[in-house]
Amino acid sequence: MSAAILVLNCGSSSLKYRLFETPSEALLAEGIIERIGEPAPHHRHLRYRGAEVMSRMERDVVAPTHREAFAHMRAALDGAVHDLVAIGHRVVHGGERFHQAVRIDTKVERDIEALAVLAPLHNPANLLGIRLAAESWPGLPQVAAFDTAFHHSLPPLAHRYAVPEAWYHLYQVRRYGFHGLSHEYVAQRAAAHLDRPLAALNLITLHLGNGASACAIRGGRSVDTSMGFTPLEGLVMGTRSGDLDPALPLHMERVTGMGWHALDHVLNHECGLKGMTGLNDMREILARVAAGDEAARLALEVYAYRVRKYIGAYFAVLGRVDAVVFTAGVGENAAPVRAAACAGLQGLGIVLDEAANARATGEVAAIGRPDAPVALLVIRTNEELHIARQVRALLGAD
Repeated sequence: MSAAILVLNCGSSSLKYRLFETPSEALLAEGIIERIGEPAPHHRHLRYRGAEVMSRMERDVVAPTHREAFAHMRAALDGAVHDLVAIGHRVVHGGERFHQAVRIDTKVERDIEALAVLAPLHNPANLLGIRLAAESWPGLPQVAAFDTAFHHSLPPLAHRYAVPEAWYHLYQVRRYGFHGLSHEYVAQRAAAHLDRPLAALNLITLHLGNGASACAIRGGRSVDTSMGFTPLEGLVMGTRSGDLDPALPLHMERVTGMGWHALDHVLNHECGLKGMTGLNDMREILARVAAGDEAARLALEVYAYRVRKYIGAYFAVLGRVDAVVFTAGVGENAAPVRAAACAGLQGLGIVLDEAANARATGEVAAIGRPDAPVALLVIRTNEELHIARQVRALLGAD
């Protein structure tokens, strides 16, 4: 049997996993267990031979806790590979402590737990996944890869807020940024596609999914990003508001009597595209636009306008831009969104090739005019593969 690296993303009610052969990086198996602790948890598992799906399993399971979910995952993986050499974990928040992937020990676990104050919905679940993996495969090396780590290179002028100094020193109030694993991965893929050293490139990467963020990358290092202290800041998203006047929640508290917990829920789960249309699926919104729905049309315009604003801002940050990269579910699959985001930016050297944009498929696709100064790329992100590579680099796991 081949050696393999297992990559886990343990959420509050879900467990996602991918199994990669090493060093070939072939995907051997993947799956997700959803609605853990809720009625009718569901398990979907696929096994691969090369690029083909060899087998598919989909069923409801009994999983009142993550412990049962891990048992279902392990049973599904048995037979896929026997020589598991390491496990990589996606951990959302590394704060200012973690600038790169690290091998997990008791101190790292304590630090991840301490950082839960900055990511109370994510870090505890990530840590639970680490501990359950240690129970399932005792003695196997484990590595934590942090979604914030790529943005550790933000200079103070980009990561500091204009708030009392004590807030930063006592409460770690600063801009951290997220989606770092995705931004770093597609930046590396862009450099390979352009056949130029990453250190010589200035890039703007746009991770447009249900959560969305932009990143300015100079020489392979993040120098600005749209998400901030939390993932709420920045672009309009599926259910998050993105940038807004910080006095707005105070106003809503005064005029409605809503408490802070309710306001936090609304800003993160009832705003964005969902707030404007009742929908957070871009495919449905685009269908509504085609059918003449004015609310959907306005939501699309607001969404694309915010993306254009960040593209323009990051041109100012970088001074020169070699490529703009679209990635994640919306960025990879919604040609009308890409077209709307690029509209009117010819003065910056961004010139869309409409035919190429309409037919973009595969791992990497060029959608800009070949003679334009700025390359436009659509790159399929693969955060799990990026984590597996970090595990291999750190441990030499083959």
